[in-house]
Amino acid sequence: MHICMFTNTYLPHVGGVARSVHHFAQDLQKTGHRVLIVAPTFSEAGMDDTEDDMVLRVPAIQNFNGSDFSMRIPVPFYIDEKLDDFRADVIHSHHPYLLGDAGFRAARRRRLPLVFTHHTLYEEYTHYVTGDNENFKRFARNLSTMYANLCDHVVAPSKSIADLIRDRGVTTPVTEIPTGVDTAFFGSADGHAFKKAWQIPENVFVIGHVGRLAPEKNLVFLAKSVAESMETLSDTWFCVAGQGPEKKKIHDLFEAHNLSDRLILTGNLTGKDLADAYQAMDMFVFSSKSETQGMVLTEAMAAGTPVIALDAPGAREVVRHNQNGMLLPGDANAQVFSRAICDAVSHPEKTAAWQECAWQTARDFSREACAKKLSDLYEHAISHRNGVSDMDETDMEPWDTFLLAIRTEWDLITEKAQTIARTFS
Repeated sequence: MHICMFTNTYLPHVGGVARSVHHFAQDLQKTGHRVLIVAPTFSEAGMDDTEDDMVLRVPAIQNFNGSDFSMRIPVPFYIDEKLDDFRADVIHSHHPYLLGDAGFRAARRRRLPLVFTHHTLYEEYTHYVTGDNENFKRFARNLSTMYANLCDHVVAPSKSIADLIRDRGVTTPVTEIPTGVDTAFFGSADGHAFKKAWQIPENVFVIGHVGRLAPEKNLVFLAKSVAESMETLSDTWFCVAGQGPEKKKIHDLFEAHNLSDRLILTGNLTGKDLADAYQAMDMFVFSSKSETQGMVLTEAMAAGTPVIALDAPGAREVVRHNQNGMLLPGDANAQVFSRAICDAVSHPEKTAAWQECAWQTARDFSREACAKKLSDLYEHAISHRNGVSDMDETDMEPWDTFLLAIRTEWDLITEKAQTIARTFS
């Protein structure tokens, strides 16, 4: 198959969606499929010169509105020539707006099935645009629902999200496919080398976290919980791998608790450095309520690192309470989270048992199995296009092509108009 993916975020941007797209693209290519990724340009730092055949970069505004995202600049016909040469069999959109609209147009024009992965709880990110505005949160929820119902099939990264989007009104078929984890890679990393590189004593208990340091990740709560536990646990360090606007808040909070000498802020880590960081951690902590899947949780578990997390989408599919970690109530306060950390550190026999279960959990999320599920879904979508003619675009009369383009734009306009109407009705 020839698979074309449209995404608003991709490497070198560090985040769950970018890594998910990259991993699926790699794994699909390994099984003989061709993949083209359409993504915005990001900072030149970290760009891979070898990606030219697989990635089409479109012009974009960098660091949109203070975030670490790029926003695509609409350039008519910029994508069409490359996509025509690629001759895609299926279009896969990873967002319901910006390049998601471009993916919708590409699928309609070529009469191809359109698959959409609902990666994100978009209402948790509206502060980048309008602040904490309830109407805009509602608009974001409605927009993703309306877009999903324009597609042939929807991928949900977890059962929680599948149930949630159905409750919100998604009637398009939904399949649960998480992003897989490379168990061998994370399981064979070198935690000792990481500790040596960052001057972390070998005999201390390392509490860790990996991810974008952004407001929607609930990191001030997490940092407060960890700091409170470390005030009573002398031989503990906190290692945070990631970059973002909350980094200074984490540092300042630990400084206020006189714990900055036991805080490691590594910035973004990738590849072996990231795997080594997971291996160096004795416990992974996670308090985000905005996730759609627990990607960093399965990576941590592949390194044999148990997890303490709040009960929320993404986490509840991975963390099994008192088996591979602790799943605390979603409304637990910082004191409850802190006590859970103290309990885990104080009972090494318990965390050792959790470690064994964590490895087993990670094996259930292997990359090979998840890529096979996605490939099968593509095959199904291609053979069961929802009422779409098999007529090739080259067989269409110019008038038919024009009418199809008009109908496509009308559907996108209608989607936005109905979303606004539902939001403010």
